[in-house]
Amino acid sequence: MSVWRRKPIESFHSDAKKSELNRVLTKWGLTSLGIGAIIGGGIFTLTGIAAHEYAGPALAISFMLAGIACTFAALCYAEFSSILPVEGSAYAYSYGTVGELFAWFIGWNLILEYMMGATTVAVSWSGYFDKLLHLFGINLPLWLVNDPTTAIEKAHELGIDPPAFAFNLPAFVITWLVTAILVRGIKEAAKTNNLIVILKVSVVIFVIVMGAFYINVDNWSPFIPEQFIDAKGVGHFGWSGIGTAASIVFFAYIGFDAVSTQAGEAINPKKDVPFAIIMSLLICTVLYILVSLVLTGMVKYDTLDIKAPVASAFSSIGQPWAVYIITIAAVAGLTSVMMVMMLGQTRIFLGMAKDGLLPRNLFGSVHPKFKTPFKSTLLVGAIVSVIAAFTPIDKVSEMCSMGTLLAFSMVCLAVWILRVREPNLERPYRTPYLPVIATLGIAANILLMLQVRVGTWYTFIAWGILGILVYFLYSRKKSNLHPGNEHQLDK
Repeated sequence: MSVWRRKPIESFHSDAKKSELNRVLTKWGLTSLGIGAIIGGGIFTLTGIAAHEYAGPALAISFMLAGIACTFAALCYAEFSSILPVEGSAYAYSYGTVGELFAWFIGWNLILEYMMGATTVAVSWSGYFDKLLHLFGINLPLWLVNDPTTAIEKAHELGIDPPAFAFNLPAFVITWLVTAILVRGIKEAAKTNNLIVILKVSVVIFVIVMGAFYINVDNWSPFIPEQFIDAKGVGHFGWSGIGTAASIVFFAYIGFDAVSTQAGEAINPKKDVPFAIIMSLLICTVLYILVSLVLTGMVKYDTLDIKAPVASAFSSIGQPWAVYIITIAAVAGLTSVMMVMMLGQTRIFLGMAKDGLLPRNLFGSVHPKFKTPFKSTLLVGAIVSVIAAFTPIDKVSEMCSMGTLLAFSMVCLAVWILRVREPNLERPYRTPYLPVIATLGIAANILLMLQVRVGTWYTFIAWGILGILVYFLYSRKKSNLHPGNEHQLDK
């Protein structure tokens, strides 16, 4: 049978009815998960380089443009999640519209978004946790808070002998703490996430309100600094700089699509998942724009600290105590991002296992008491913890971005295809002006993919080839839709 065979839409609804997962998530619980996935350390770090080097005070416009680019994909995700209220996200949507090989390729690359994303966040968490310890006068040895490569680089910078062994212990430990929470159940994970979201949103609002009292409107002039081109041909400031800054801060929005992976645990997924996707993105966009306006109003953009812009801005106005609050918020914020990323990855694996494309006894096994895919969760935790402990962050962050952008593009394409193929299908939520929205979504995400380094493209292509080999050597023959495997559909 063709590798373009499609899973019938009615099979998705049948899967949803047979789901062993606990349906406990309300629309605001889902929205909280979305916010938990989006707001992380990025808002406290990306703003520095984006404003200082590329956009100036017009960083607010960059956040607006990045938010609009994400909205194209979010609206397409919303329509799909109302039609197919199952775990699996972009993988499931593609399976029901384009075909099995295409869906497999998306699922394979979602590993880059979720598992590699969780790994990147674990390493970032370790960095912020180390800063937090420094604030309280606790200094862990270099070899215990860095991977081997980074430890050697930092040792050379400090002029000391490089360690013979290095292991990022904080990244390793936080991964296993998050894994333990996720194994216990979605209700426990959601409660933990809600508490963290309340904390970090409160701190973001604190930054906005407190910083507003120290805004000097002269710092916003000129709002769009004059453009210049550097020796490498890169545009700084002006509208080209605003565009470059938008591509940088775009990655502060990644995570809203994780809401769609929780459809199997939503009480009313057809209505609540689309609501949560759009609402979480809208809330975060407003917060990001306000933070960027306050930050560039407090301090002249060309004096912003690139590495810690928000903390340094408060220090410069005589409020160094705010650094403690901001650092604690970053640590908490990254914890919830990591939780939602790992949660999303295991649910995608669960969807693929139900379809026979991954081993059922490992990825499809649900704990009889906790109602979670516990084996898959433990495996993901083990892989993330080891990679985070021994791999530099820059090696996995760009791969995470590639997987995300590909998924966004494919969802925009797939929802359009389904609208043409099955126009009479029930759609509780319909994306307005779909041809325009889908086209803009595909164009925006491909454009951002083209900004990634050539070396990352080589790695991405190699990863894709490996995925196709796995499909033809294992998944194609094990698929529920493969001739002779029809009995698996009743399991």
